[in-house]
Amino acid sequence: MSDLTLVVLAAGMGSRFGDRIKQLEPLGPNGELLIDYSVHDALKNGFDRVIFIIRRDIEEMFKSTIGARVEKLVKVDYVFQSPDQLPKREKDFPSRTKPWGTAQALYCCKDVIDGNFAVINADDFYGASAFKQLGNFLKNPTADGCSVDFLLKNTLSENGTVNRGICRTDENHLLTLVEETKQIKRENGVIRGKYDGYERVLNDNDTTSMSMWGFTVGFMSVLTHQLRKFLDNLQPDELKAELTIAEAVGKEIISRGYKVLDIPTDSKWFGITYESEVADARRTLEDYVKQGVYTSPLV
Repeated sequence: MSDLTLVVLAAGMGSRFGDRIKQLEPLGPNGELLIDYSVHDALKNGFDRVIFIIRRDIEEMFKSTIGARVEKLVKVDYVFQSPDQLPKREKDFPSRTKPWGTAQALYCCKDVIDGNFAVINADDFYGASAFKQLGNFLKNPTADGCSVDFLLKNTLSENGTVNRGICRTDENHLLTLVEETKQIKRENGVIRGKYDGYERVLNDNDTTSMSMWGFTVGFMSVLTHQLRKFLDNLQPDELKAELTIAEAVGKEIISRGYKVLDIPTDSKWFGITYESEVADARRTLEDYVKQGVYTSPLV
């Protein structure tokens, strides 16, 4: 049994970033990938196993690139996401060829998760402080799960609009809702976005979910329940509907009082959604090396 497992959502790898694969973009001073930093920070904070969720058609490429790097450092397992892995019969959706979203991706891990675990994206940078907060929670959980959430000002892009899950909490810092807000951008000093079709003014210090979750092992039964409910409401010829982890968590909070602690972090999140963000990412990582936050190469 692993003490702490890091689950990495990587089934989307292979989507093009210009004419390249963004998860394989060398960004660190010594050619490090974003996933190298996440694994490094996770290991420093008590994680002792990594599960990569990938697709069968990228298995060889993934294992020969990212997998080969990480396997030198920690125990690694691979889980394969496919549309037929559901808490229902495959023939209930005979036309479906597209995976069902991040909730179904995580469901594919149901037979291999045996302890408390975290979930992250393969192509995001979360930072050392965020992983420390995540690891501390999972070693001594004070709720059913947690969401390590970033200040909105630390997730904006100067190169275009972004979509973010804005977190709402109660007086006990428990998550009540994640509002999927689109087209967020700062203009003339004001942050605006659209939620449910309406324009909304946002605050620098609003916390936003960047898909950095921590769960106790019991979450897998919760996820199965919510995925089954989601599928029960679909027609057999459904081709595109998806369920995200955030949506599954939100439904469980509302329907059965699932408790998810909102843990704000002042870490700076970044990804490389836009080509122009590559240079910024490299400069940020170079600065972290100069400040002593990381070494290069990572050790």
